[in-house]
Amino acid sequence: MLEALVVQSGWNQTAEDWDLFFREGSVFVVREPDGRIGASGAVLPMGATTAWISMILVAPALRGRGLGRSVFEHCFREVERQGRVAMLDATPAGERLYVHHGFEPLWRLSRWHRATHASAASIDELQQADTGFERLSRLDGSALGLDRSAVLAHLSGRAGSRILGHASASAIVRAGRVARHIGPLLASDESAAVDLLEEAANHTAEPLLIDVPDACLQMQDRLQALGFERQRGFVRMFRGTSVPESRADLLHAIAGPEYG
Repeated sequence: MLEALVVQSGWNQTAEDWDLFFREGSVFVVREPDGRIGASGAVLPMGATTAWISMILVAPALRGRGLGRSVFEHCFREVERQGRVAMLDATPAGERLYVHHGFEPLWRLSRWHRATHASAASIDELQQADTGFERLSRLDGSALGLDRSAVLAHLSGRAGSRILGHASASAIVRAGRVARHIGPLLASDESAAVDLLEEAANHTAEPLLIDVPDACLQMQDRLQALGFERQRGFVRMFRGTSVPESRADLLHAIAGPEYG
């Protein structure tokens, strides 16, 4: 029933994403009188001090009744109960709600999409990066200022997932419901990130999604050259005394709005 909410909303998550939320965090739902799930939300602890709120979904027929607000507020109370800083990536529609609850913006990002693309190569032909997970996890911890190694291990360990990279850049490419997703993509400089983006895109014939900070101008230029189109924006937000000390310059594509 949770997967039906994803399909109805046109999102990219799979049953494996829900499994990760159940395994590492908490999933909250609002049920209709007949027992069907009408709305959802998830809380995913990350490190010792932070939690990610995501998967705020409402069945189309039930929108406009305040169910999204209700399930979000429940998620937020759970984060407060745990004494953690709350973080999320807000859609334009959700941003006003989160500001009302005291969330503050950090930076903006955009989702980019490329439709099916004729390609002579396959992502399976790319060699899995040596010591890829260790480097990815280390860069990710520096970029975000928190430990989400359990999340990265789950994403990279799925069937069809690949860790790509070299000495100065690393990324996960994984399957989704409607498209493969590139992210997180971490690199010591944007030129290295652009090179890895191009390598992944040139070896993927299926539709692709990637969520890129708006400050990454080289990435945006290359995305356009590779045939990607901007779909919509997000804003990274937090509520708490402070955000983890991080290095945003290392982060060139996020793991996804559901994971940060």
